[in-house]
Amino acid sequence: MAMWDPWRGCKKYSDGCLHCYIHKGDSKRGVDTSNIVQTKDFKKPIERLKNGNYKMRSGLVYTCFSTDFLIEEADPWRNECWEMIKERQDCTFLFLTKRIERFMKCIPTDWGQGYENVVICCTIEDQKNADKRLSIFHSLPIKHKCITAQPLLENVDIEKYLDDIELVVVGGESDHYARPLDYDWVLHIREQCIKKNVSFEFRQCGTHFIKEGKVYTLKTKDLCSQARKADINFKTK
Repeated sequence: MAMWDPWRGCKKYSDGCLHCYIHKGDSKRGVDTSNIVQTKDFKKPIERLKNGNYKMRSGLVYTCFSTDFLIEEADPWRNECWEMIKERQDCTFLFLTKRIERFMKCIPTDWGQGYENVVICCTIEDQKNADKRLSIFHSLPIKHKCITAQPLLENVDIEKYLDDIELVVVGGESDHYARPLDYDWVLHIREQCIKKNVSFEFRQCGTHFIKEGKVYTLKTKDLCSQARKADINFKTK
């Protein structure tokens, strides 16, 4: 697994961004997150060693995890990124976006029904944004689609949007002031995924986690391990 952030910086876009870890970290360092700039890793996928091999190994590449691949300020740079993605057919590039309504404006001319080596995750946090984004996502020409419900802020019904989805990831918010995650919401999404035969992953608990009516406060370092202990992930056969 590799990480590739061709640019950095982002702008809060919806309710799920309230306690964004990128903004928090930048604030501590005195960095203006709203300033979207290219990084030194812009051409990372095609950089080569002296022997001619690519520096970045084959496999899964988490792309733009400190920003949004579809953010407006990156429009002048994105075509070059698509060219690098097309060159590295030995890699699978995965990115998350809250700006799925911009997708058709941001794809290359040869996109067709999608690149086989690109996985796109549409992020949601509540019913309002699930309906708004997933109704668009459902109709887009994308070979590999995932949904990320993190941070999940309320119970949501997404079953009608799951027909062409490969994976749904669910998680809570990590922050001292985090909004609570109710385990019943997690189980409800899991039930919908199982019914539609879509893989499901409970990625992390929330800092404030509700189970059977009791509120627990968890340490950040334990959020993922506690989710794994629940042992409720579902993988299609």
